Formats: sequence, structure tokens, C-alpha cells
Amino acid sequence: MTSNSSLVGSDLMQQQIKAIIVQILVMIFLCINLLLIITFYTKECFYTTPRYILFAVTLLSDSLLLFMSDVLLIFTYFYLTMQVWLCIIISIPILLYLVVTPVTLTAMTLERYVAICVPLRHGELCSTRNTMRSILIIHGLSSVPCIVVLCTLFASASLSFYKQHSLCFVEIFFLYRWQDHVRSAMYQFYFLIMCIIIVFSYVTIMKVARAASGEDKKSTRKGLRTVLLHGFQLLLCLIQLWCPFIETAVLQIDFRLFINVRYFNYIMFRLAPRCLSPLIYGLRDETFFHALKNNVFFCFFKRNV
Repeated sequence: MTSNSSLVGSDLMQQQIKAIIVQILVMIFLCINLLLIITFYTKECFYTTPRYILFAVTLLSDSLLLFMSDVLLIFTYFYLTMQVWLCIIISIPILLYLVVTPVTLTAMTLERYVAICVPLRHGELCSTRNTMRSILIIHGLSSVPCIVVLCTLFASASLSFYKQHSLCFVEIFFLYRWQDHVRSAMYQFYFLIMCIIIVFSYVTIMKVARAASGEDKKSTRKGLRTVLLHGFQLLLCLIQLWCPFIETAVLQIDFRLFINVRYFNYIMFRLAPRCLSPLIYGLRDETFFHALKNNVFFCFFKRNV
């Protein structure tokens, strides 16, 4: 009896330590994202330039996703249950913004493609008004997988299912194996299209880079590095979307192992990439970096950019 109670106490302490570590990391990364968002609003050139507007969309979507997924992670750690209908409402923004960031990265890649390969039409195609419209299109396209997941659930579950109490994670929405296959097919199709767009943009920009000279060549090479960065970020997002499939398989084997795998995936493939990649992108841009440095050091390094 004493041995069992000590094991339970040890498990509880481990869960508490893990939860504390996650909260510290989430707070750090949310503060970093908040600083980047504040920097975005410090200069008019940021919120009137398409690539900065889209960058801000990724910051906001990643911050919201971090916060919401962290709340659900805490609920899972401490075995706090809720009714399924409430879990559905909480999971909707998570399912939506899980896809918003990669779709936005693809839009940013297309913006760089237009700026380098079709420079004469860049001002027309990538105006502020068109960028705002593209944000609506991004959210519309990103909502399709969420709608499909919810439709398969509503078509399969009885009314009593929504009143049941359960731990809140997306896997409880898949009552049958075919529902998980439908979600997998949707995600793979989206990322196939996005990868094709990024590869096409990179190859086309590379051709322009070979034909360019002087300042144009330098600008084009910078565009190539930006597209590569978007491709790397998209790869991280793809790995993140594979995590639920791994977690679903582990859940059928052992629930405690599922909790540990979910914790590892959250730290490695959800928390770190969605916070570090926006920071890297912000530091690469000279204009944004100077504005960020001014905010961090309270304007001691003011300079005209």
C-alpha cells in the first residue's frame, strides 16, 4: 500500500515538474511573440507592407495556438475532464490555426515570387487591400480540414456522446478509423499543394537569380533564402501535423505512454518551431531587426532605416 502511494506521489510530482517546464517555455515564447507583434505596430511601413502583414498573421495564429493547446495540455496532465461539446468548442480554433500558419507561409512565398519574378505588377497584385483579402482566403482555406473533421464527427456520434465527460484532445473526435484516414488525407493533400508552390517558386526565383546582375542579383539571392526558410518552416509544420497520427497509435497501446509522447511532441514539434521560426524570420529582416532592437533597448539604438 505504501509502495503504491509512493508511486502515485512520484507520478504526480513528475507531472507537476513537466507542467511547470511547459508553462515557463510557453510564457517565454509568448513574450517573444508579443514583442514582435508590438514591433510590427511601431512603424507604418510594417502594417502597410504585404510580407510584414502576413508575418504578423503567423505571429498571432501561433500565439493563439500556443495558448489554447497549452490549456488543453494542462487539462490532460491533471486528468481534468469536461463535456465533449465544450471540448469541441475549445478545439475549433486549435484545428483552424494549426493550418493557418503553413497556408500563410505559402502566401508569403507567393508574395516573394511576385516581387522578384513579376516586379512590375507587385504593387498591383500585393497591395494592402489584396493582402487583407488574402488573409480572409487563408482562413477560409484553413477552415476546410476543421469543417471536415467536425462533419465526420457529427455524422457518426449520437447526442449522448456530446454530454459525456472526457479528457479533451482531438483524438476523441475520431470514433472510427476512417475518420482519422479522412483527416490524414486532407492534411497530406494540403501539404502536397503547398510544397509544390514553394518548390515552383524556388526554381523560378533561382532562374531569375542566374540571369540577374548587381543589386538585382543580391536581392534575388535574399529572396531565395527567404523561400528556403519558408520551406523549412513548412517542414516543421508538416512534422507537427504527423504528431496526432503517432499519438493516436500510441493511445491504443498505453494511456500513460500517450501522455509522455504527447508531452515530447508538444515541446519539440509544436512549442519550439512555432516560436523560434518567427523570431528567426524577424531577425533576418534588417528593417524589422532595427525596430525590434529599438524596442528591446528602449530606443538607445535609434537610427534611420
